[in-house]
Order: sequence, then structure tokens, then C-alpha cells
Amino acid sequence: MTRVVRQPHDRSMQLSSTLSWLVDSAAETAGADRLLAELGAHLVADGLPLSGGALTLEVPHPLIARRTWLWLAESGEVIEALGFAPGGPAAMREASPESDAGETIQAALLCADLRDFTALSDSNPPSQVISALDAWFDRIAGAVHAFGGEVLKFIGDGVLAIFPVVGGAPRPACDAALRAVSAARAGMAHLDEERGRQGLPPLPFGAALHLGEMLWGNIGAADRLDFTAIGPAVNLVSRLEGLCRPLGKAVLVSGALAAQTETPLIALGTHALRGIASPCAVFALPEN
Repeated sequence: MTRVVRQPHDRSMQLSSTLSWLVDSAAETAGADRLLAELGAHLVADGLPLSGGALTLEVPHPLIARRTWLWLAESGEVIEALGFAPGGPAAMREASPESDAGETIQAALLCADLRDFTALSDSNPPSQVISALDAWFDRIAGAVHAFGGEVLKFIGDGVLAIFPVVGGAPRPACDAALRAVSAARAGMAHLDEERGRQGLPPLPFGAALHLGEMLWGNIGAADRLDFTAIGPAVNLVSRLEGLCRPLGKAVLVSGALAAQTETPLIALGTHALRGIASPCAVFALPEN
């Protein structure tokens, strides 16, 4: 009689290092931040060309709606951001009709758009244009939401987002805006690499950050209201974004926001902005 002897199951012979770690060790990881960092490190070791990753968890808390961790592959750093529930942008949109006139708040504002989008639209079929727009919006909006911001508008290929100041201290909002635009820049760099491998052109963009007060709320006609933001701060960040191309910079920062952060910035002097009465001190994020 023939006897069949089965060899012990060796998972390491069949699974990648990432899957082996997930099966055998991931459950013992202390904390979501370490889980994300170790998962990212294993994926990179397995050959995936990652620039970063994010993990978001809903939180059963009266003030905090979600916690998000962003992992950066180059440094291995994990950054945490909180999304607030009561009193945040979503809650204010659901306020009573008495709030339709709007409310003045202080916030870090982010304005960004793609470069040469008209040429892209004219020289490519609509399906490719929509795919490029979706990829761009995924990265800029995803970064904004990951750091507790709110996207107010998609205008053509442009984005207007805010990071409301909570508790009267503007620094956390300003730092969150800077982290979000840095994350978006990393995401777009990875996207451009993918597009290059597919024979597609890159998607350069410009972004500006400013700190100021704005009026937001439901604005429009009696039968067509739109939730939006208006005011000098909105005008300034839009004009500042228009300086990205002339100055040859991807990200510009106003002096008002630069004064509230310790993030290293490059001073570019004072510049006049069209339609803005006073010249604006302008700074740039380091390109690398």
C-alpha cells in the first residue's frame, strides 16, 4: 500500500513578504500609524513604486469624526490629521435657513489648478481629458481631506479648499494646508511617472496658500443657492496662484500664512497682485 506524506505548509514559499507579514504579524502591530508604516515598508521591499499612503478610520467621538495617517515612503514618516465633526464645514452646510446669509470665519485657503489644461483638452479625446481630471482631483482633494480640510469648489480644472481655524490658533490650520499641498505634490509626481510610462504628458499644476477671513455660506438666487466662499482672502489666494507660472514655482505661500508656520520657505520678495490694493509678500516651498 502506498502511503502519501504531506509536507508541512510553508507560507513563506508561496506568499510575498507583505502577505506573509499580514497573515503572521500584522495583528500584533501597536497602533494604526505603525501598521501603515510597516505595511508601506513591506510593499516597497516587494518592489512597488510607492510615494506614500493613507489610512483613515472613523472615530466614535463627539468632536472628532475621523483620524487619518499619511505615510511618506521617502522618509518613512507618518503624519496624523484629525477630521472634526461638530461645527465643521459639513455641519455648517446643514444649518438652519437663518445661516443662509453666511458667516465670517478665518481659514487657511488653498487654490490650485492644472497648467496648460486648454491645450490638453484640445489635443486629446474627451475620455482622456476626463481621466486626467479625475486623477488630478483624486490627489488634490484626497490630500485636503486627509489633513482635515474641506474642498469648497471644483471650477473647471481648479480647486478651492479651506482649512478652518479652530480655537483661535491659526498655526494648526496653516500647517495642515502646507502638509496637504506637499502630499498632493508627491501624489502628482508619482502620477506623472505613471503617465510617462504610458506615453502621456505630465500634469503640471500651480497652488497657492493664504491665511485670512472670508464669508462663506449659501449664496445665489432665490431658486438656486450655492455653498461658496467670497471675500478679499479668496481673491488674494486666486491672484497669488496666478503668479506660480511667472515665478516658475509650483507652490506659493502668502506672507500672512508664512508668518504662522515654522515650515522652511523661500522668500521671493513682495509682489503686486492684480485687483489687490496692497502688495503681497510671497514665499515658495522648496521644490525638492
